[in-house]
Parts: sequence; structure tokens; C-alpha cells
Amino acid sequence: MLPVVIVRDLRLDLIRGLALWLIFLDHIPSNVVSWITIRNYGFSDAAEIFVFISGYANTYFHGEVARQHGMAAAAVPVLKRAWQLYAAQILLFAIYVGVVGYLGSGRQHYADETNIAYFLQQPDVLMLQALLLKFKPVDLDPLPLYFVLMLVFPVILWLLGRLPIAILTSSVVLYVIARTLDWNLPAYPSGGWYFNPFAWQLLFVLGAWCAIGGENSIDWFVRSRAVMILAGLYLLFSFVIVMSWNFPQLASLVPQWLGGMLYPIDKTNLDPLRVLHFLALAIVAVRLVPKDWPGLGASVLRPIIICGQHSLEVFALGVLLSFVGHFATLELSSNVAMQVLVSVGGVTTMVAMAAALSWCNSVEVPVRFASHLSGSHRTEGRELRQMTPNPQLPETVLRGCSRSISGKVY
Repeated sequence: MLPVVIVRDLRLDLIRGLALWLIFLDHIPSNVVSWITIRNYGFSDAAEIFVFISGYANTYFHGEVARQHGMAAAAVPVLKRAWQLYAAQILLFAIYVGVVGYLGSGRQHYADETNIAYFLQQPDVLMLQALLLKFKPVDLDPLPLYFVLMLVFPVILWLLGRLPIAILTSSVVLYVIARTLDWNLPAYPSGGWYFNPFAWQLLFVLGAWCAIGGENSIDWFVRSRAVMILAGLYLLFSFVIVMSWNFPQLASLVPQWLGGMLYPIDKTNLDPLRVLHFLALAIVAVRLVPKDWPGLGASVLRPIIICGQHSLEVFALGVLLSFVGHFATLELSSNVAMQVLVSVGGVTTMVAMAAALSWCNSVEVPVRFASHLSGSHRTEGRELRQMTPNPQLPETVLRGCSRSISGKVY
């Protein structure tokens, strides 16, 4: 089977890398630097961005594989990626518990804050619940959601290629039913998943639908002047509401009847206000950053882009670093200088790891296994993915704007 060469849309890597940075900053409690994240200026945050982009990027890549080589060729790397996500969750869980247990030894509040107190009391029971993805410490909720979405993604991709409008409509219906009937997957010891998969699938499917061709059908709508104005007004409305939470003197701007209609703005079940805020942001972003935006090649954006290209590893490292940063601000110093140092140091470490992973990929060489049968050569193994730069490839490919088929590209 010939490799599938796909030109990367660097906007996807840029936005996902930025989302990873924002998630890291938001995960450090009482962090002054987190004031630069979108969470503080509107209803949605980086989680909505990450889920939507994941649906778009996976369809952008695996949809082309399915088109050229069939659904089986696309489904195998998707399910392999799902297994990698599950394995990463369990490994991250073990390391996270170890780091919290070691650094927070003798300080019960760390175990309580991170939700590992139950584990320290009943490690045998809680380990099984962790393997079942029912028990999750604080900040370890996104990967299980992504795992579930990737498990069902081959079916979503297959149906989107045939009934795109019907699948998008079904996703909206499931979202409404889940919110109405309070559907969720069970958590341990009680309650449901922090990211309800029945609700959050909406953004994933919406991203997949856009990538499969839906964005072309709504391009006129997104680029409408009236829609752009409405998006801007909604972002302003969201900004005022959120500011009233942080500054009591602005609370009078929100009438009591309006607050009764808006609150609570639920994240677990993906409140419609959060969805609308994300869509408004997406409309503005599409207008400001087209596919051929020259800034995508700017060296200043390269650190964000490479983080987006290694999202799983960068996210896992960010979770660990966020606790280490929280520990440092509590035990060493809580002044602004320390908070800035922790934030910049964490982001720099994430970039360094992503750069190291990119370098490792660039020096891998193709390997083909063969055996001698009756004096003739026959290939028995499968060729490993080729990442070594080829001087015959166009310059855009050499820069990493495209990749050979791989279950890890997106």
C-alpha cells in the first residue's frame, strides 16, 4: 500500500498547541498568568477548542486515508490511537499519583485537592476503577473523553461519508437528550464523568462534519458580515457576564432575571452558552486566520505548532507540570514573580519536549523486514513510517507540512 501524503493544515496544529498551553496555565490554581487565557473572558475555554479541533483533524487525515484505501485502512490507525490514549491515561494516572504522593507527603490537602485521597486509602479498589476509567484524579478527565470519542470515530467517519447531515442532526439530538435526561457515564465513587461524552461528542462531530466538507457549505454563512457582527456582540455579552463574576462592582450590570436564565453555565454537560461562545470564537478565527495566512510560517509561532503536533505527550507533561507548579507556588513562594516563573518554565519545558520528539521523528529511517524463501527475497514485515527527509520531496513536505500515513499524525 502506497503511503498517503497529506498536506498539513498548520492552523490545526497552531490552535491545538495554543489550547494545550492554555490548559496548562488554567490547571495551576490561583495563577496570575492564567488571566491571559480565554476562560477569564468568555463562557468557553480551551477544552472546547481541543475537542472540536480533534474531530476536525482526525477527519481531515483519516478521511483522506478512507477515500484512497477504504475504511479498514482508516479504522486500524484510529483504533490504535484509541489504545495509545487509554495506555497514556493509565500511565499518566500512575505517575500523577506518584508525584502527588511524593511531593505532598504528610500534607493531606494535596491528596484532597487532586482527588487521590480515595486511592491512598483503598489502592486495590481504586486501581481497578482507574482501569475502568471510572476513577480519575483532578485534571485527568480529558483523555478518557478523547478515548471514547476515538473508539466510535470509525463509525462516525463511515457514516459521515454517506449521510453527513443526518449524522450531524443525530449528534445534536443526542446532545439534547443527554442534557434533558441527564445521561452520563458513571464515575467512582459517585456521580458521572466530568466531561460527559454524550454531550461533548457534539463538538467532536461538528468538527468532523466541517472537515468532511461541511465547512464549504456554510462558508457563505461564516463570512457573512451580519454573522460576524452577531458573533462579536455575543463575545462582548459573554465578556461582560464573566467580568461580573470577578469584579463585584460590575455585578449590577447583570439583572437578576437575566442571571436566573443564564446560570448555572454547566461545563460537564456542555451548556449551550458555552457552545455558542465557542462558535462565535471560531467564526472570528476563521475570518482572521485563513488557510494561506503567511503568519503560519513565522518562527515565533513554531513552538506552538510543534506542541500541537505532539498533543498527547504535551498534554500529559502539562498535567504533571501543573501540579508541580502548584506545589512550588504554595511551598516556595506565591508572589507574582514565582507564578510567572512557574508558568514560563512549564511552557518552555513542554516546547522542549515537543521539539525533542520532532527531532527524533526526523532522524528515524525506514526499515523493511525480509526473509529468504527458496533463494528469493520476500517482504514479510511492514515498512515502518518514513520520517527521514527525502531530497526529492517538495520543500513544503520537507518542512513537515505533510506526513506519511500514520496513526499518530493527528
